[in-house]
Amino acid sequence: MSTYVIYGVAILNGVTMGGGAGVSIPGTFRVACGKTVFATPETLIGFHPDAGASFYLSHLPGHLGEFLALTGAKLNGAEMMACGLATHYSVSEKLPLIEEELGKLVTDDPSVIEACLEKYSDLVYPDKNSVIHRIDIVDKCFGLDTVEEIIDSLESEASLINDPWCGSTLRLLKEASPLSLKVSLRSIREGRFQTFDECLVREYRMSLQGVSRLISGDFYEGVRARMVDRDIAPKWSPPSLEQVSEDMVDHYFSPLSESELDLELPTKLREAFN
Repeated sequence: MSTYVIYGVAILNGVTMGGGAGVSIPGTFRVACGKTVFATPETLIGFHPDAGASFYLSHLPGHLGEFLALTGAKLNGAEMMACGLATHYSVSEKLPLIEEELGKLVTDDPSVIEACLEKYSDLVYPDKNSVIHRIDIVDKCFGLDTVEEIIDSLESEASLINDPWCGSTLRLLKEASPLSLKVSLRSIREGRFQTFDECLVREYRMSLQGVSRLISGDFYEGVRARMVDRDIAPKWSPPSLEQVSEDMVDHYFSPLSESELDLELPTKLREAFN
């Protein structure tokens, strides 16, 4: 079982990535458990975090959003609670009880739903190896202006402190598409000053530009390397950060052609999500 929604409550019982994160994280209530695994690993397949990710990642504490977007690193349920991605935590054995009680409700009053979830909630804390305990390093490195500066800063930290986390983070960055790293960093930075709806429209435009192959075929190469052939040896184009020009990044944020329509959200049927 993975992410599912019942009575407006997202229950993150397993992998919460991509579309699973997109349909759950923007909701009012998100229940994590011991089986929850959250990540936005799109840079590892030559893409960018989408489905509203540039909104909710950019609103996490400090520069944790940039860290998650660029590295694709995984968070467990306790870490999701600590940074606000989840609103409640319950041990997996209690999830059927939550489902049963939610199914009996005859109201959508948030306070009633909150009381139901609180009844089955447990206290949980990230372990000592968690990125949550490294927020100072994350902010120092991932708050810098460019991907190159972020990597240089991490390498400097790795030389100063004996922390395997720095090395594993650098490996993730160096496995990712250089173009996707730069596109994703800009996306998170723009998301910090946009509404959720604006992020969705922009990400849709970015996705169409990314799959068009007009600038790069990294998305297709990333999918091939990780999901089809599974050789985990993508040949990125461009192959290095130095070869990714500003014009290439700008292309992802440029208007669509006249033959392509922008995403139209049903804002007349609902209030805008801010």
